[in-house]
Amino acid sequence: MAPASAPRTNDLRETLEGDEVALGVLESTYSPELVEFYGDLGLEFVWIDLEHAGPSPWDGERMADLLRAADVSGTELLVRLPEPDPGMVRKTLDAGVRNLFVSRIETADDVRRAVEASRFRYDGDPGKRGFANPRASRWGTTDDYVETEDEEIVVGVTIESPAAIENLDEILAVPDLGFVFAGPLDLAVSLGHPGEPTHDEVQGAVAEIREGALDADVPLGGLGFGMDDVNEKADAGYQLLNLGSTTGALQAAVRSWLDEYEG
Repeated sequence: MAPASAPRTNDLRETLEGDEVALGVLESTYSPELVEFYGDLGLEFVWIDLEHAGPSPWDGERMADLLRAADVSGTELLVRLPEPDPGMVRKTLDAGVRNLFVSRIETADDVRRAVEASRFRYDGDPGKRGFANPRASRWGTTDDYVETEDEEIVVGVTIESPAAIENLDEILAVPDLGFVFAGPLDLAVSLGHPGEPTHDEVQGAVAEIREGALDADVPLGGLGFGMDDVNEKADAGYQLLNLGSTTGALQAAVRSWLDEYEG
């Protein structure tokens, strides 16, 4: 008889807990082949955004295909959910996702509900994960699934509204919060400056998020606007940095080819 499967460790969580920097890319075409390719290139995470585009967050079959591609190449999916729905959190994690972050949170209670839904045991009490034998447990073949799963899951949140900034200290104090992601593009909209992530008010809000996260010793994530910005943010304490997107990379490459064409 074959031995039971061992749980897969979460390299992204280890990076964050080790105070190191993880680099990734937004895979904006939702292609398993590209998820695998990004892993082979050495990226530590591939961002799958289910808030603004892509498949339904409830589509476990599509998620499983993306996860298999990540498994093959040794990268991690970082999945963004559109809202702090506990049922959506459980469904995504049961599909095998280990790292997710939740949008549209405004209070510590919003955050706590999402994090609590990811845990079998939470803050000294029973959690609200719910027990089954889904893909996350390798269909019930993983040894010590309950004991190891809580140790491997990372749940972060996006800070993207004035209300969330007002409640930032309470949010950062939520037990087992994996990281906060400073979202300048959505912050710009909520602060009345759509399409202006470099506006002074937006940058001031981002700085407040950064300072609060560093003071609370909660890992900080953000967007990189070019490699100079990525390097500056890594030096400034960011630990989770998105380098760009598939469509952005293709656009830059194709435009450079056309610019160099001499015909």
